[in-house]
Amino acid sequence: MKKLIVANWKCNPTTLNQAKKLFNSIKKGLGVVKNTKVIICPPFVYLEELAKFKRTIILGAQDCYFQEKGAFTGEISAAMLKDLGCDYVILGHSERRKYFSETNVLINKKLKSALEKGLKPILCIDSTSQIKQCLKGILKEKVIIAYEPIWAIGTGKVPSPAQAKSFNVKIKKLVTNNTIVLYGGSVNAENVEGFIAKSGFNGVLVGGASLKPKEFINIVKVVDRT
Repeated sequence: MKKLIVANWKCNPTTLNQAKKLFNSIKKGLGVVKNTKVIICPPFVYLEELAKFKRTIILGAQDCYFQEKGAFTGEISAAMLKDLGCDYVILGHSERRKYFSETNVLINKKLKSALEKGLKPILCIDSTSQIKQCLKGILKEKVIIAYEPIWAIGTGKVPSPAQAKSFNVKIKKLVTNNTIVLYGGSVNAENVEGFIAKSGFNGVLVGGASLKPKEFINIVKVVDRT
């Protein structure tokens, strides 16, 4: 099984030219990646343009709505994302839960819609209690789990390899051995090896470091050889 590295650009950068420059810098710097899949999740408005240049890099989105179409101003459906060339979608990120009051029930609906349209959802959690309700009525092995402790996001603080491994084991007991589980939260090139080699995660979800081409490329290279 190949390891996954998911780049969540969040609400960055502010122009299409900057987005293309960042995307191409990463693409050129990666070279040959044999053991790792690299997925970049830019803001919605850049997906169509970046899809023209993806090839070796896979595209994902940062969210989607659970209805396919209709009078839902401002929403983007899973069907629209698939049509643009997306393969993955991040759902349930802590920032969506915090700033947009997303519940486990709503996230469950989004997961079902994404799977129905052929997207591979990445479910973000910071507690194992979120898993049961989010995955209600869903085949667990079809969803990628990303463990992101809230206190680690953007803080530079990370759990020890032993702490991270303990949580990874807890997640596996609630899903299946075939479920892909990622770690996210202040990932960088110096600590990423520990999350793979010592904590047993199948990859990482990268936030701030994914906006720095050299740092992100180094993360990919470390994971690819781990």
